[in-house]
Amino acid sequence: MSHVTDAQPIEDYLVPPGSLDELLAQDGTPFAHAAGLIATLHRLGPQALKAAGQRRDTIFMQQGITFEVAGTDGERRDRPFPLDLVPRVLTAAEWTTIKRGLAQRIRALNAFVDDVYHAHEIVRAGIVPWSLVVSRPSFARPVHGVRAPGGVYCHVSGCDLVRGGDGRWRVLEDNVRTPSGISYVLENRLAMTRLMPELFAGHRVRAVDHYPSLLLDALRAVAPGAESNPTVVLWTPGPLNPAYFEHAFLARQMGVELVEASDLVVRDAVCYMRTTAGLERVHMIYRRLDDDFLDPLAFRPDSLLGVPGLVRAYRAGTVAIANAIGTGVADDKAIYHYVPEMIRFYLQEEPILDNVPTYLLTDERVRKEVLGRLAELVVKPTSESGGKGVFIGPQASAAEREHQSRLIEAQPDRFIAQELVHLSTAPTECGDGRLAPRHVDLRPFAVFGEEIRIVPGGLTRVALVEGSMIVNSSQGGGSKDTWVLDDGTLQDSGVAARPAHAPPRLPDVRYGNWHGQAQQQQQARGGRARGGHEPPPRHPR
Repeated sequence: MSHVTDAQPIEDYLVPPGSLDELLAQDGTPFAHAAGLIATLHRLGPQALKAAGQRRDTIFMQQGITFEVAGTDGERRDRPFPLDLVPRVLTAAEWTTIKRGLAQRIRALNAFVDDVYHAHEIVRAGIVPWSLVVSRPSFARPVHGVRAPGGVYCHVSGCDLVRGGDGRWRVLEDNVRTPSGISYVLENRLAMTRLMPELFAGHRVRAVDHYPSLLLDALRAVAPGAESNPTVVLWTPGPLNPAYFEHAFLARQMGVELVEASDLVVRDAVCYMRTTAGLERVHMIYRRLDDDFLDPLAFRPDSLLGVPGLVRAYRAGTVAIANAIGTGVADDKAIYHYVPEMIRFYLQEEPILDNVPTYLLTDERVRKEVLGRLAELVVKPTSESGGKGVFIGPQASAAEREHQSRLIEAQPDRFIAQELVHLSTAPTECGDGRLAPRHVDLRPFAVFGEEIRIVPGGLTRVALVEGSMIVNSSQGGGSKDTWVLDDGTLQDSGVAARPAHAPPRLPDVRYGNWHGQAQQQQQARGGRARGGHEPPPRHPR
């Protein structure tokens, strides 16, 4: 952290024990990189902050920047997405560490997905148990042996980072299925520049509004079957989805069609979009729904959201899907435990960003130790998301601990345990213009095409309830604009060229040289489109 300054402290600002504040020292004095921001907030005063918050809510409701929540009567209603008007500030040095660590992690996760559905090298090396991989709900058997176009599986990633009391960044979770939240990053920045332009004075804050073009470039870079100008679509489950605002926002910003299942059709293992002028070939689908609903012929037969035959087209290599089918196996919370070893195995590097210490409960000895420390630990269901089912031991009653213990004993493979990280805090406006510490995490967003590109900052999520460490918006959390300060040394956000996707070779005494030859032939076939027909002529729409 930066050294503190002699600037005016925030009165009665008490950082929770064990936590580190992002902007302020224990006595409320701002760190050097936050001094100008805090001085401006002092000058504006609480009433200006409160009034800006009221304008924010009105604008967000008018523009549909909302999130659906259940009311006390059980009815679901839209509410303005809760943006706190005090930004989180990262220095250039902090951001450099974060983006390098994330690029490293995404490369390893991408290699792992490829390996899981092909060579199983990390399994044969004895690092990740195959029984664990195939028992994951997100392991997609229908695409085993299928190589994603361009060798890219994790096209869009949103890993969740936290910082504990020791100041070190750690990865709390990996999100490489359909991570959401980037639209709020962009809208938060736009709202901040309009509602609180004074805060930006004297700061060089890195821009984030180029994300849609980065995403579109990444999707086009690995689209098969088109020499130029491939057709990209964004596939949404529909307006009833809680994240529909983001789907529509990104499609509009990228200038691509927003489609639902009824807009797509597969003919002879090629995917087309229905238009008023006829069928148009689709080369890349950015999907925002889970694997189970993609294709009723390959996954859930009762899915009304899917496109029959889509997996057949994907297997034929005529269409790319972002993120790739089956990618979710890499962000299962039980698989998370092995990511540091993946980095060492696939990249021959030491992890830049650590995991939170994590325990797999299928081991009887480990499970016994965890149950004895349940009051100190966090327990998470391995295949849930959005904060669902998270048990926080220090905040649980004796009855809740006993209930959680029974759940673990009954199905130990459904849970992991983690050491409690006292999330860092940040000054947050609490409804009356007064600032108080609230716990935060950080979800940076990366796109993977020809190279890995990471948008400076990301979505800072904040637990708006005092003392809470559940930051998910579905659980009552909010967000902050995340500033990355530009000190003139930061380079372009591209941080890693696309690496070779073959995992390390291991000697195979069972198959001799045949195994290596077969693997090379499989890789050679995997990158080419096979079968299908020429698309119909393109027509303006």
